[in-house]
Amino acid sequence: MCCFFLAPCLVLLAVLLLSSGADALQVIGGSVTVVQGDTAILPCKLRLTDSTEDLTQITWQRRTREKPSNDNFITVGPSQEPRFVNGRDDRFKYIGNFNDKNATLQLANVALKDEGSYTCIFTLFPGGTKKTEIPLKVTVPPFTNIKDNLPTLGTEEVLFATCTAAGSRPPAEVRWLTGALADKVRMTTNSIQYDNGTTTTVSSLFGVPTREINGQQVQCVISGDFLTKEISLPFTIQVYFSPTEVNISLISEDTFECVAEANPKAKYNWRRSGHPLLESAVKVEGAKLQLLSLTSGLNGLYRCEASNPHGSKHSQLYVHVASGTCSTAWTLFGLLVSLNVIGAAVWGFSKSGYFKKYAEQ
Repeated sequence: MCCFFLAPCLVLLAVLLLSSGADALQVIGGSVTVVQGDTAILPCKLRLTDSTEDLTQITWQRRTREKPSNDNFITVGPSQEPRFVNGRDDRFKYIGNFNDKNATLQLANVALKDEGSYTCIFTLFPGGTKKTEIPLKVTVPPFTNIKDNLPTLGTEEVLFATCTAAGSRPPAEVRWLTGALADKVRMTTNSIQYDNGTTTTVSSLFGVPTREINGQQVQCVISGDFLTKEISLPFTIQVYFSPTEVNISLISEDTFECVAEANPKAKYNWRRSGHPLLESAVKVEGAKLQLLSLTSGLNGLYRCEASNPHGSKHSQLYVHVASGTCSTAWTLFGLLVSLNVIGAAVWGFSKSGYFKKYAEQ
């Protein structure tokens, strides 16, 4: 009767012994994620508990994007000197300890081609081999930029700008923060995936190029699992247009300034009709014209032209110095300019012998 129950007991005992032996030999690894260009640590250690097994060799295999077939590439023996197999790659460095059953490797300057599965193998006597796989994932941060499409003033919808996150892995999310302009602009997003696993994502911003929207600020925000924080790229919407109405105003007792709205900012050029600008009589600094003396030599028509790459416009200033008291004439002319008297009034004062100004668009 005893024998009837003995066989099941022996089987159970054998199972327990096998389980105990398996628990005594355990290879510890882990998955690794690294940014392209950084250094990766491939951890691998054999844990021995109450085992009489002797370690005779450590072997590393890899199956990567560059080498899709399983490939032995490093072995380590009791001397602790790693030996490269199938070609040397000095980016790999053995940082473990053979006596401690530690097979850990360091891989510097990680590239996309290195992504894959790395297998750490311990060869034991008399038990054979124990191994584990360490997956290596490589992420690639994007190259980011915003490109201004240089829109000109108009009434039809155009492309304002594109925001690009190029060559990222995994794909980046690209979006625009438009604030109060949400109902005045729209966005589209497209992506292209390449054979090396990277993706370029482009988000485009559209709207009608009006003066009201010119100078408004928006942001392009780029996010993804590969980033510790979002990338924010500020952008000022630029609507380009030629100089509009050119105004000449008196800014001091002897100096006039030419002003015009334009984008990009206008450059100014003063000329005198039929005569050169005499350095002894006038001084020109950009948009400003200064009269250095009050003599009849100043008499004539002065033209200020405002220009940028999109066009030009001009206004004219007529100066006349009559015989008599110049200071009185100058004061009255200054009053005319400040009151913006134009047309017939300007012509009337011209007849009376004072400085005069008129605008021609």
